[in-house]
Amino acid sequence: MHRETDADGSVRLDAALVVLAGAGLVAGVVAERAGAPVVSGIAFAVAYLAGGLPAARTAVLSLVRGEVDVDMLMVLAALGALVVGAPGEGATLLFLFALSNLLQAMALGRSRRAIRALMRLRPETARVERDGTEVPVPVAEVRMEERYVVHPGERFPLDGTVVDGRGEVDQSMLTGESVPVEKQPGDEVFAGTLNGGGALTVRVTRLEGESALARMVRLVEEAQEEKAGAQRLIDRLESPYALGVIGATALAVIVPVLVLGQEFGPAFYRAMTLMVAASPCAVVIATPAAVLSAIAAAGRQGVLFKGGGPVEAAATVRAIAFDKTGTLTEGSTRLVEIVPLGDGLAESDILALAAAVQRRSEHHLAHATVAAAAERSVAPPEAEDFRAHAGLGVSARVDGASVTVGNPRFYADREPAGAGAAFAEVARQEAMGRTAVVVARAGAGGGAPAVLGVMAFADRVRDSAPGVIARLRAQGIEHIALVTGDNAEVARRVAEAVGIDEVHAGVLPERKVEIVREMHARFGGIAMVGDGVNDAPALAASTLGIAMGGAGTDVALEAADLVLMGDDLTRLPFAFALGRAARRTVAVSLAFSMGVVVLLAAAVLIEGISLPMAVVGHEGSTVLVALNGLRLLAFRGEGVRG
Repeated sequence: MHRETDADGSVRLDAALVVLAGAGLVAGVVAERAGAPVVSGIAFAVAYLAGGLPAARTAVLSLVRGEVDVDMLMVLAALGALVVGAPGEGATLLFLFALSNLLQAMALGRSRRAIRALMRLRPETARVERDGTEVPVPVAEVRMEERYVVHPGERFPLDGTVVDGRGEVDQSMLTGESVPVEKQPGDEVFAGTLNGGGALTVRVTRLEGESALARMVRLVEEAQEEKAGAQRLIDRLESPYALGVIGATALAVIVPVLVLGQEFGPAFYRAMTLMVAASPCAVVIATPAAVLSAIAAAGRQGVLFKGGGPVEAAATVRAIAFDKTGTLTEGSTRLVEIVPLGDGLAESDILALAAAVQRRSEHHLAHATVAAAAERSVAPPEAEDFRAHAGLGVSARVDGASVTVGNPRFYADREPAGAGAAFAEVARQEAMGRTAVVVARAGAGGGAPAVLGVMAFADRVRDSAPGVIARLRAQGIEHIALVTGDNAEVARRVAEAVGIDEVHAGVLPERKVEIVREMHARFGGIAMVGDGVNDAPALAASTLGIAMGGAGTDVALEAADLVLMGDDLTRLPFAFALGRAARRTVAVSLAFSMGVVVLLAAAVLIEGISLPMAVVGHEGSTVLVALNGLRLLAFRGEGVRG
């Protein structure tokens, strides 16, 4: 039932055939009821060709390998329906089967798109120092121990060690850290991460195929392959079922004619009626009807399921691993506290001076300061002679006085009055998992600088996170873990704030995958919720990968099975509730449809019911199964606001 598609063009062709088959089916039914047999015949012929050609192609390839699958059964059942005068039945069967296969084929392209999104993060060339000059060299041609230069705003092309320069690097795509990390000589940098400020000279320590980014690519590939290889029950049973129906149909002709001496015509009619009755049309539609309805219902509530597999997987989740930054937290640095320490200035006065100095800075903390001033209606004064000191801080003149904003290292040779108290406050804030800077001012006449206060920044926990965690536990989720590349203190405080069982901090993407697999071994179905590039391998390796749709990176969105649009974490309990409702609906539909197949087949063989009766029973079960699935369109479940 599962057909491999090697190119996006092939998927588009299959999609066009499905649309054509559906149009032919609808036109045929309408024309048949309107009493236009010629038009109906042409329309059904189009539906047969468009819907049957892909299945026939796969069936032939399977026969060449010595296998019989459901594709063969579908083709034979459709032809049998045509022979005994029920072309609409056969066209319906082929259309539904083609639609189911198309949905599976579309899901197979996700791995390729995730890999392409990952590779876009790495520059194609490196600015390598050769013979005293900087030469652009393709990344694949850079040699070990060579040195390359990265300017502000550029991504690192290869893993290496900083040998000259100082600056802050945004490596959240790899580690998930909520703030950039300062890099200086001796520190390691990774391919794909972003240099925020200051030119850095880097010595290559890993070649293209060995970088942290290359390892992430391999992790995503391996995880996607593992998930693609997990066969569903209906796939494992398709060959025995197809062989059984074909064998029973053949016996329904051979035994009456050769053993019982009956005429060939009635025996063949009964055999074709048996094949139509036993064709798994209702069985085939049971899952798509429920899954497509669930996907539509989810879409209206801001939840994007990427196909039927994720809907079914949502019902099996028993444990969840959350990333921190951008998932449980807002993913943006905010000013959370101002601590006045000198000159008797109020918080608003300190904020006004800091915003005046930082207004021209590109640093993420500067953006947070300016945003906080706007939120609090604080108007910064004009600043002159702005200067940025890479990795340390910024300075400018405000009302004739020199105002500085920076980390403790910035003041190592300035020794402002009150530095001891300021540095102690910075240490206290950092122990709370925050980033802190010192604001100081020198007199207009060039007097000694004095500390004015300390400003602390942090990534805030989402207001909805504690409630979401509580609802997930009420749904039966057994274990919830926090898995982040950020430091342990920050992770611990977030976990305490939202009520999480287990914390894994300071972990790289490889370790995230290991943790997901360990949790899967302990609890069974495991969901991973994240938004960053560093989460992509774990998203792909989990039973259900869930990405935050608003702030999520392209790589995370491609690797995920489910996307929470608008970054709305409150949709998560709804998604799990919907998955469980869909599983119950599919189970009921499958049991009912298989029961009808058994009853109809027995009636054909024992009572010899006519083709119209078999068609009525078969069509009736198909309609009821479809209606049962469509009930999910009205599902609202829990965890949905409004």
